Amino acid sequence: MPADSSLPATAPLGTLVVLGGGDDDPMLALLARLLPDRNSPIEVLTTASRRQPARTAAAYAHAWNQLGCPHVRHLQVDENNPADDPATLARLRRAALVFMSGGDQERITDFLLGTEFLAILKHKHQAEAGFIVAGTSAGASAVADFMLVNGHGWRSLLAGHVDVKPGLGLLPGVLLDQHFAERGRYPRLMHAVLAQPTLLGIGLSEETGLVIRAGHPAEVFGEEAVVIVDAAAATHNNLPDLPDDQVISGHNLCLHLMVAGQHLDLVTREVKAG
Repeated sequence: MPADSSLPATAPLGTLVVLGGGDDDPMLALLARLLPDRNSPIEVLTTASRRQPARTAAAYAHAWNQLGCPHVRHLQVDENNPADDPATLARLRRAALVFMSGGDQERITDFLLGTEFLAILKHKHQAEAGFIVAGTSAGASAVADFMLVNGHGWRSLLAGHVDVKPGLGLLPGVLLDQHFAERGRYPRLMHAVLAQPTLLGIGLSEETGLVIRAGHPAEVFGEEAVVIVDAAAATHNNLPDLPDDQVISGHNLCLHLMVAGQHLDLVTREVKAG
C-alpha cells in the first residue's frame, strides 16, 4: 500500500451508495428515489459474478421495473466483454446510474483498473450532478480506495493473515469491508487499518449502507450498524514489522458504531447523530 491516500481537491458532484450485502430491495428503492428521472438509463454491472450474470442482471431489471424504472440494461464486462469496447463506453457515458452487483470484488478490479471505462466512471462521478454509482457486497467493497479480500476469524489477528488490495478509488482514503457483523470481520478490519493508519476503515453490515451525496456527510441507512475503525491516533502499533503468525497489537484505536440517520464526515472523520 502507498504511504498516503488523500481526498480529491474538490468533492464529487455525483452520489455514491454502498450496501453491505443481504437483501438489497430497500437499496434499490432508495436508488429509484435518488434518480432525477425514473426513465433515466440504469446499467447493471455484473463483473463480480462468475455464475449466471445474465440471470442476476435480469433479476435487478425486474425489481427496478416494479419501481417504475423501465430502462435497465445489463452492462457486461468480463473475460469475453472488454471494458473498453466502444459500445460499452458509449452506454457508460449515457448512464444515470451504474450499479455493481455482488460476487468476487477482485474480478471488478481485475477487469476495470487501468481502463478508459474506469476513467469515464470517475469523471462522471466527479463532474456530473445527479450521476449515481452504487454497489452491494463485493460491488460496495470495490468502490473504495482499498478493499479487504482475505482474512478469516481469529486468524485475522495474526500478522500476514490479512490481504488488502487496491479498489477503484471512488472513495479516497477509505478501506471498505462488507457482510461485516454477519461474518465476524472486526479483527481483519482492525488489522488492516493498523497496517495502514492513513486509511479509514468502514465495515458495512448486511442490509445497511452509506449514501454519500455532494456537499453532505455520508449518511447511514438500513437495519443494522456501520462500523468505523480509525487508527490514525493510535498510541501503540506493533505493525508493520511484526513477523508473520505473531499476534498484532494496537492501543487507542477509535471505534464508532453507527445506525440509520447518523452521519460521517469523510474529511474530518467526525461522526454525528442524526
